[in-house]
Amino acid sequence: MPHVEYALSLKQPWATLLVRGVKTIEVRRWPTARVGRILIHAARVSAAEPGVWDLVPDAFQVEARLVGGIVGVGELTGCITYDNVEDFARDQSKHLNDPAWFRPPALYGFTFSGLQPLPFRPYPGWLRFFPVDEELHQRRHHRKSQAAQGDLPFP
Repeated sequence: MPHVEYALSLKQPWATLLVRGVKTIEVRRWPTARVGRILIHAARVSAAEPGVWDLVPDAFQVEARLVGGIVGVGELTGCITYDNVEDFARDQSKHLNDPAWFRPPALYGFTFSGLQPLPFRPYPGWLRFFPVDEELHQRRHHRKSQAAQGDLPFP
């Protein structure tokens, strides 16, 4: 049976800021009970919020431009409920979001520890948590390559 891990997709530069430990909380509009090892995926589309790229240290600028793949891993340790702007603002140094982004009734902070970058590897992302099955991905990629080269009778 293949080993399946789960990933969470973030827009860049948020993905890099998380795996490099510049931020340790990822904010979402939905809660989770999931805990444990989570792969961090950089979405194909980067963030467009004003000022977000100013948060990226020079040393991570190139890394933060990588999109459409796995960029790191961390331990998801819990989920904080932010049901008011004051609590959300109190953790700003951990999630880096402007307090003005708070929207009632609640936002949820996924807390991470043990964050570390991994060598970039292309992988399709998905919404929420999604399974990452490297073996299946490699077989599909190989089959597409063969079809593109005309080595298979049917794509």
